[in-house]
Amino acid sequence: MSEMKAAAYICRGCGIGERVDTAQMAKIAQKEGKMQLVREHDFLCSAEGVKVIRDDIEKEGVTHLVIAACSRRAKTEAFHFPTVAVARANIREGVIWSQPEDEEQREVRQEMADDYVRMACAEVKKMKQPAGNPNVGHSKRLLVVGGGVSGMTAAREASKAGYQVTLVEKTGALGGWAARLWRRVPDREPYRDPIDTGVQQLIESIQQDPNIEVRLNSVVASTSGAPGRFTVKIATESGDCVSDEFGAIVQATGFTTYDIAKLPELGGGKSPNVVDQAGLEKLALEAAENGQPIRRPSDGAEVKTVVFIQCAGQRDDTGKHLPYCSGHCCATSIKQAMYFKDANPDVDTVVIYTDLRVPGNGEDFYRSGQAKGVTFTKGKVSGVEVDGGRCKVNFHDLILDDKNAHVEADLVVLATGQVPVSGVDIEKHQDMPEEQRKAISVLNLQYRQGPDLPQLKYGFTDSHFICFPYETRRTGIYAAGPVRRPMDIAQALEDATGAALKAIQAMENAGLGRAAHPRSGDLSYPIVRLDGCTQCKRCTVECPFGAIDEDEKRYPVFNESRCRRCGTCMGACPVRVISFENYSVDTVGAQIKAVDIPDEFSEKPRILVLACENDAYPALDMAGMGRHHYSPFVRVIPVRCLGSVNTIWVTDALNAGYDGVMLMGCKHGEDYQCHFVKGSELATYRMSKIDDTLKQLALETERVASYEVAITDIARVPQLINDYVAKINEIGLSPMKGFG
Repeated sequence: MSEMKAAAYICRGCGIGERVDTAQMAKIAQKEGKMQLVREHDFLCSAEGVKVIRDDIEKEGVTHLVIAACSRRAKTEAFHFPTVAVARANIREGVIWSQPEDEEQREVRQEMADDYVRMACAEVKKMKQPAGNPNVGHSKRLLVVGGGVSGMTAAREASKAGYQVTLVEKTGALGGWAARLWRRVPDREPYRDPIDTGVQQLIESIQQDPNIEVRLNSVVASTSGAPGRFTVKIATESGDCVSDEFGAIVQATGFTTYDIAKLPELGGGKSPNVVDQAGLEKLALEAAENGQPIRRPSDGAEVKTVVFIQCAGQRDDTGKHLPYCSGHCCATSIKQAMYFKDANPDVDTVVIYTDLRVPGNGEDFYRSGQAKGVTFTKGKVSGVEVDGGRCKVNFHDLILDDKNAHVEADLVVLATGQVPVSGVDIEKHQDMPEEQRKAISVLNLQYRQGPDLPQLKYGFTDSHFICFPYETRRTGIYAAGPVRRPMDIAQALEDATGAALKAIQAMENAGLGRAAHPRSGDLSYPIVRLDGCTQCKRCTVECPFGAIDEDEKRYPVFNESRCRRCGTCMGACPVRVISFENYSVDTVGAQIKAVDIPDEFSEKPRILVLACENDAYPALDMAGMGRHHYSPFVRVIPVRCLGSVNTIWVTDALNAGYDGVMLMGCKHGEDYQCHFVKGSELATYRMSKIDDTLKQLALETERVASYEVAITDIARVPQLINDYVAKINEIGLSPMKGFG
């Protein structure tokens, strides 16, 4: 291993040189930071400035460098030096842009800048440049489970990008639900009439594609391994089982319709003339094949009146039916009403809705339905009475005189919802026999956390529509289409394309020993010092991604390819034996200790802010860009996730004389926004236990506070800081000053 040679580069550009004394910062880097080489530059991110750094790396043997300039989130391409360890001191956004320009504030601005230099120098010397995960997998073949529109689209898009694909479908034909449709809602101009589904053309393109292998009447019997090296056993209906290796997996197993037999009050299961939307599509296909209009199922009689009941068993707040909206149903009912109107304008078509939801260009489709004579009535259906072939729909009219009304119909169509085909929800079925689990499971994962992807509240596979669509808690396995959330064909096509691209990213990163997401390209991975491990199992239990197992002696075994590099295991470890080469208890601890803590007479508090790099830290950067000023008494350290925060950082800070500690993480709970799922929630739980430590130190519990912060909280974050500093001033400075 070569000897460490550390260098610091101080930028004077973007107004830094006018607002702070860069010569003083350089002196601190040299004397206190012990940097062997220190340079100032007028424009460090320029070609000339970057060349200075590159030349020092090549000719001076620099192995560790500090860049005191803009935020680590800025100029990432210019300051990309993959062969050395790099620490960034955020002087631009974090100091000169977050503080007033007046000369009266120059002293505290300078103190901030000096501290950030100290912190970066301390951090970089505790870092190593990671070489990447040695346990790589090189498979670039994609497995797609599910042969509907979503699955076929994912397979086709991956093939178009040059990747081999195996497409597994449990039935004997491709197409899924879309193949059972007569027409689909238009997704292009003029948004006037139902259009061809395009499913047959998609099937043909799949069958003719040399990059795509299709396995019909097949299911996944077991899945083990990690990105780049998943081992999957695929079982056929005949009992044969084939094992193959894949780089990534896309689960596109779609949905089933809500059972109308659960809606007897709406006539479900009581009459063949009460069907769901899928049932009407079947009637429409049969009619088209016979060249006849759609007829009443009970006796084949001509349909003169058809009523569509929206939100049938959906948006239900009683807990009996589906609580959510399936999104596509309103447009689908308009489409199906047009089936009748286009065939015979004299057929009465009535759509009874509580809220008609046709966002975007669907509004044009709705207007077209009106123009064709479809009647739209806002009302709440109380029941459907069945008498022979006729149905009487009773509803409370919410437009005309707000009174009870009814309409006679030959055919009633219930707009029921989408129920995801997600496999086993292990959290709800812990006691389910293993054989039954295997029969229900989609992926049959050999993970200690369960055989299928984690599921959200209503059974949809885990993902988050804001922060990380498609990305589940099983690295390298992606969800696409209605198994992820309710959606129509147009949305499913887009969803599947996104999932395929994410899967490709995961395969490529896995082959290079890098993280998948959200830290895509990160070469670091968790390293554990087993001689200090107490076998407490906290890391294995708290890892959100199933990346840690245990050996026969109950020591943790890391599957680095599954790891997202969040550091939750590091934060969980009570004896601090888990670390990353470029992010560890020591890299953050060194920064905390490097800050110059004023004495108790200076009336200058010091507040440590541990900020999530995915939301809170970007919000702080943007606050600086927007010139939202906040207290100069805070010192911000970005952390990979709040879940990586080890309580030793908090106790070290308090012992060193910090007056308070703020933790800023993502929103947690059912509608979480944490990129690492449970990180902010775990950190909040851990910090709730720190009150005892504070009491032992004779400190007020208010000195440690946790906040949920979104990336959009650009104005709110400075206010949180200012309010917290005011609170600390009210409490008084820490009595620990001078004892650190």
